Amino acid sequence: MDNRQQDGGAPHSLSAGVAQVEITPPPGTHLAGGINVFRPAQKVVDPLYAKALVLQAGGRKLCFVSLDLVLVVRGYTERIRQAAAQRCGLEAEAVMVHATQTHSAPSLGYVMLDEDFGPIPSEAEWLRGAQIEYCEFALERIIQAIVEANDNLQPAQVGAASGIEGRMAFNRRAILRDGTALRWLPFRPDENPLGPVHILQVEGPIDPELGVLGIRNAQGFMAMLLSYTCHPMNVFARHGEMAVSAEWCGALADEMRQTYGSACIPLVLNGACGNIGPFPAFDTGYPLAPTDHRAMGRVLAETARKVITSLSFEDDITLDWKTQMVRLPLRAADPAQLAADRQMIQDHPQPPWADEERTSVREDWMLAASRLSAHLQQQREGDIDYEIQVLRVGKVAFVGLPGEPFVEGGLRIKEASPFYPTYIVHCVTQYVGYLPVREAFARGGHEVDYAYWAKVEPGCLETVVQNAITLLHELKER
Repeated sequence: MDNRQQDGGAPHSLSAGVAQVEITPPPGTHLAGGINVFRPAQKVVDPLYAKALVLQAGGRKLCFVSLDLVLVVRGYTERIRQAAAQRCGLEAEAVMVHATQTHSAPSLGYVMLDEDFGPIPSEAEWLRGAQIEYCEFALERIIQAIVEANDNLQPAQVGAASGIEGRMAFNRRAILRDGTALRWLPFRPDENPLGPVHILQVEGPIDPELGVLGIRNAQGFMAMLLSYTCHPMNVFARHGEMAVSAEWCGALADEMRQTYGSACIPLVLNGACGNIGPFPAFDTGYPLAPTDHRAMGRVLAETARKVITSLSFEDDITLDWKTQMVRLPLRAADPAQLAADRQMIQDHPQPPWADEERTSVREDWMLAASRLSAHLQQQREGDIDYEIQVLRVGKVAFVGLPGEPFVEGGLRIKEASPFYPTYIVHCVTQYVGYLPVREAFARGGHEVDYAYWAKVEPGCLETVVQNAITLLHELKER
């Protein structure tokens, strides 16, 4: 596909436009951070936004969309891209749609239970991970943000650099003394006076890189792309609190606007954080309280400000993009477990409520429904189409990976990339569940135990990594 367009300016002179539109859900909207519990929004800790950045140079135009939402599905991404093409002249492949994965927000589209699973009572629509009424509400505003950003194009300069902030993110898969793995949350010293002695070690690394791509016009900073890698779930960890929040992503953006002015709109791009969270396994004395997303935002902003002082700017840059579709095999269900799951759903064709208020369903039923959903998709499709997307902004590359890839995959891509810096952007385009490293499957745990959110075959992350590296080199060479 020819991605060259006429912009009427100098061959590579940069123009940029940015906009944000609020997408805070109304009270009662399901917050999709959990699995089997209805979480109706009861209060707003901080608002949610759809943010769009449109860049144009050298006859090419691309767009970043950052959403303060948990997840996004392909159907909504396609509708967003179609609108961007029709109303703004953007190529579909040049639009990156990213959900930061804040766990204190809705999802954009159904992300739980397969389409062939069967009917769910209307009052339990939330079991599918979303409510379509909100999705349509958000979609209109997401498109509005892209149109406003495109309409606001103006001459600009861009600069990029990275710093290191290793105090805020932690590998969240703990290896127990029997060799198995679990996903951990903060331990309480009063309950564990000797510490979590059942944990032998954490499974893998983190990605401490904090990237900043700053865009300025004659008046100052107009936009930023801020890259960091960590599950946004500080507010979510306040058990029982049905609060709307953009989590650390929103707190970081707020901190940067306080410094650089309300005319500056920062977009946060979350990295490969499938196994990365904001809670340490062993240390209760780390720099912030486990549920304080604003403190985390302040620490990240402190590093980001230092990075900004090192930026050098240019307006003569190359914009480009390239995508590739790869086929990822879905796992087959264990026959014995599948029989038990089918029996569970046969015995309870309607979700069995776990409480009289009908705010949650039995966890064993939800897990059975999830495993059966994964099986139904595997039987229908066998493989899934997985879109790897790379956007180039001058010397910087952004690699969009659907689902929740483990951090090891992101680090391997960065190591082999011909671009520096290279930033990973997870949860783009579609939701496919976790993409663990091959060696994690033998240890088990939330991210690999067979379910609708853990359904790809071992080796899929390695396939994605190799194809992403090839794509980066192809983009560099042309």
